[in-house]
Amino acid sequence: MSESSAKPVLLTMQDIHIDGRSGDTWSPIIKGVDLTLHRGEVIGLIGESGAGKSTLGLAAMGFTRDGCRISGGMIDFDGIDLLAIPERERRALRGKRIAYVAQSAAASFNPAHKLIDQYCEGPVQHGVMPREKAEADAVELYRRMRLPNPEEIGFRYPHQVSGGQLQRAMTAMAMSCRPDLIIFDEPTTALDVTTQIEVLSAIRDIVAQFDTAAIYITHDLAVVAQMADRIKVLLRGDEVEESDTRSMLAAPKEDYTKSLWAVRSYARPVQPPVTTGVPVVSVQNVTAGYGAADVLKNIGFDIHARRTVAVVGESGSGKSTTARVITGLLPPRQGRILFDGQPLPPDYRQRSRDQLRQAQMIYQMADTALNPKLRLRELIGRPAEMYLGLKGKALTERIRDLLALIELEPEKYIDRLPSELSGGQKQRIGIARALAAEPKFIICDEVTSALDQLVAEGILKLLDRLQSEFNLAYMFITHDLATVKAIADEVVVMQNGRVVEQGPKEEMFQPPHDPYTELLLSSVPEMDPDWLTRLLADRAARRAGQG
Repeated sequence: MSESSAKPVLLTMQDIHIDGRSGDTWSPIIKGVDLTLHRGEVIGLIGESGAGKSTLGLAAMGFTRDGCRISGGMIDFDGIDLLAIPERERRALRGKRIAYVAQSAAASFNPAHKLIDQYCEGPVQHGVMPREKAEADAVELYRRMRLPNPEEIGFRYPHQVSGGQLQRAMTAMAMSCRPDLIIFDEPTTALDVTTQIEVLSAIRDIVAQFDTAAIYITHDLAVVAQMADRIKVLLRGDEVEESDTRSMLAAPKEDYTKSLWAVRSYARPVQPPVTTGVPVVSVQNVTAGYGAADVLKNIGFDIHARRTVAVVGESGSGKSTTARVITGLLPPRQGRILFDGQPLPPDYRQRSRDQLRQAQMIYQMADTALNPKLRLRELIGRPAEMYLGLKGKALTERIRDLLALIELEPEKYIDRLPSELSGGQKQRIGIARALAAEPKFIICDEVTSALDQLVAEGILKLLDRLQSEFNLAYMFITHDLATVKAIADEVVVMQNGRVVEQGPKEEMFQPPHDPYTELLLSSVPEMDPDWLTRLLADRAARRAGQG
């Protein structure tokens, strides 16, 4: 990668200005940013939520979301002025020569078509290859992306695979036409650490093999350290600084960049183990699944008031299925769920309104969890109205209080639609909606995965404070072990639907570990550009030695 700057320039963006519309008013989102990208080079865009990373990345395709416009600047892609050519010519480039990997695969796939049909659409329509060859190519790229059963997985619908598998399928689809440029918008956000390693390795290998240039948008500094030749830091639409990756990691110049490097130092105080009292939630010998297959196999653990139990494991290990069982969305085949010592009806439709109120959930995919047609006052207000009976002025005040609690200005945001929010802001609305019911127990399903590290730290502190104030119990589903270290009291490690290890956090991060737990811990990226290369080499050497 180090020689990439000596290669020809592929993309030049000069003095880019992009505005966003709110009502009849246009406000600046990107304020005169420059970007130059050479063939085969990877540039990382980092910054907190709302910095303009995704907006700038989309502009590299000559594209803006609804409600945005490019109001100034020049975009040259391989000698083509993207802002001067007709839209039909820009569309001919998108997918074929410029591809995009979205942050939320679940919101980007068509749920009515199989994965392989959506893969083949691009290369067939662009005339890159016939259908039969495209299908064979899909299997090959599925294999490179480490998807299970690559010959068969393409014939599933999007809802039939996990979030991590869907994200990898989207990455493969973006590469189907072997584009010159790929914009990766948080492509590993939904992935557990072990899968993330495989996907990062596959992306890096394919980018190198096909000499593909990439814009890599992320809030994960350790990930961008493995992927990017250069890093550009954005803040509220302005460029803060840019440098090659090693220089940026070793000696960031600006105070804002230094603050990014210093985050995630938060860790809640260690709590003494709970040995008495009735758990708020008790999962007892639960077996559950879909169709004939068991996804959960005789699992059990307890969650007490004012405690956070982190449930970790690879994509498909059963973490979210456990949440569905607890909330009554998936009745178990065996076992039961106790709430405050009392059995809960297995089906949510059999539960009382108060039982439903007491257990709330914050979903992983904010894009698909929020009704796009409802304004924020309706999204947050509905649970407060339904469960607490609030109306009129009292309801409006509760909505304003919740917006302020999640650090969104009530006057500015209360009447916005989800499409007018960044990914991190949408996730915060999901948190406010769960809090609106004043529950006793909250399932947090990857609630910080879409947030930049500064905002994520603030959210963790907020959740910790709310837990102390209201005696909340949390089940924290996550693949981010840094988050586990920051907020968890106890850890449950799941693999293939079973609990392989559980205990207090301070014990779980100390050896000896179960081999699977050891694999998870060793897969957490470090702020070292050579970490991924070194890890892959070490694992290859171990496999060779075992062979």
